Amino acid sequence: MPATTHDPEALGLTRVGGRPPLFVYLKEVIKRRDFIYSLAKFRIEAENQRNRLGLGWVLLKPLLNAAVFGLVFGTLMKSRQSTPDFLEFLLIGVFLFEFFSGSLGAGAKAITSNQALVQSLSFPRMSLPVSVVTQKFIQLVPTLGLLMLILIVMGHRPTFTWLLIVPLALLFYAFCLGMALVVARLTVHIRDLSNLIPFFTRFIFYTTGIFFSFDVRFATHPELVAAVHYQPVYAFLTLGRSILLDSSPIYDVNPQLWWIVSGWATGLLLVGIVFFWRAEERYGRVN
Repeated sequence: MPATTHDPEALGLTRVGGRPPLFVYLKEVIKRRDFIYSLAKFRIEAENQRNRLGLGWVLLKPLLNAAVFGLVFGTLMKSRQSTPDFLEFLLIGVFLFEFFSGSLGAGAKAITSNQALVQSLSFPRMSLPVSVVTQKFIQLVPTLGLLMLILIVMGHRPTFTWLLIVPLALLFYAFCLGMALVVARLTVHIRDLSNLIPFFTRFIFYTTGIFFSFDVRFATHPELVAAVHYQPVYAFLTLGRSILLDSSPIYDVNPQLWWIVSGWATGLLLVGIVFFWRAEERYGRVN
């Protein structure tokens, strides 16, 4: 009689909810790209149905934020006097930062706010944080179009340099996805972390030069200016301003920033993927 084996793998059996090898896991995520896109689109539609203005809020929210910050920091705190093209500078910073803060906040809740889905269906859990960042990216696209239109109305002539906003947005997507994957896992282990995310994003907001220019404000401290260029969100925002305000010599593109944002986007995305994947078996036990 042939020898019997009790090894499940030898019999072609796998443990339910087990963690597959990384590359197999990523293939499963890619196979579910239609599900990821549909989930992102459904969230956008659900949000629009709850508001009378619908998609209009996607465009109106960053404009209102820019108006408030422009009034507070530009007029009352006189930031506009030390920042060239202050209104354009502020608009670009607010529009891009909205994508970062939205991705981070939604990514932190990607697993914990979908307990029923996670516990009832078998699918790579990475699909959830990918879908929320994809949702924010879909909403970013029309806001960038509106931003360019505003800049044209304000007298800025479009140039071929503006096309660089496409690779910059894709790198920003990769960076934000890496951040979302990290915080999505961390909030599964430490639920209270989701309450700290808004404070973290607020800290980044006030220290990233959204409403003032580091290069101008700290011109007498070149070492500080050089160091802040390695802060990833600042680097992305500075590149965005350099691309869209390229007609002004003050905002000349610094080629080094492309290496910085590429390194951050690639490195953090790889770290986020591996970090999230290693806890795949844990997500089904969310309680």
